[in-house]
Amino acid sequence: MKLASVGIKNIRYPVQVEEKAGSRQQTVATVCLSAAMPSSRHDTCAASLLEVLHRYQAQMSVRIFSRLLEEVRERLAAQSAQLAMSFPYFLTKEAPVSGTRSLMEYRCAFTGTVGDQTRDFVLGVWAPITTLCPCSKEISQFGAHNQRGEVNLNVRFRRRFLWAEDLIALVERAASAPVFALLKRPDEKYVTEAAYRNPMFVEDVVRRVAELASGLPEIAWFSVGVESFESIHKHSAYAFLEGTPEPKERTAEGPTRNFEGRRDR
Repeated sequence: MKLASVGIKNIRYPVQVEEKAGSRQQTVATVCLSAAMPSSRHDTCAASLLEVLHRYQAQMSVRIFSRLLEEVRERLAAQSAQLAMSFPYFLTKEAPVSGTRSLMEYRCAFTGTVGDQTRDFVLGVWAPITTLCPCSKEISQFGAHNQRGEVNLNVRFRRRFLWAEDLIALVERAASAPVFALLKRPDEKYVTEAAYRNPMFVEDVVRRVAELASGLPEIAWFSVGVESFESIHKHSAYAFLEGTPEPKERTAEGPTRNFEGRRDR
């Protein structure tokens, strides 16, 4: 029987990822790399896949993904090639009042496919956020319950690509408040009060991320999921939405809205 694809899965590999500032960040990625092989080929392709991966490990970026996959296809005479890699990504972040600097960990993913009629690339980010419950604030005499959540935003590009830093910043603007690795007491006061002034359900966060993503002409498709790790419930709250914004240039009228959403609790 003809195999659909062969490759390597869940290999941890050191890579250097290009940063928006122009430098490179060393990290360790979990990689799945496969190819759709012709039925006449019976030898293993693992060595060839690792050789290609090694050639690009010092210059990993959105821009070289198609080139890497094309090389895999050529080396193996494959009909198509697929690469998925996820990795921790650290950004220097300043506390909002004291300006204290610390490293904040995020998670990113590159996923791509190249074939005769296919050129696909998806950039994904996972960013922690704070949500504060609007219902709790409305009915409580003192305070409101808040909790940490996580947003997963995935995008396909229309023309120019966006950096992971851009998507992370977009996500953090959509939350009750962002999360920081290090805060002094004045910073804690600021973040706590900022969240209290901006209560949001997970559905609100999802819709806000979708609005911001729809306003960027670089994005051809997106999906966004938000999980809130509830502080007073045993379960998490979750909402998901995906959309395909209409092609447009930036305008003063605001983002295009063209998406459908669902909520799971």
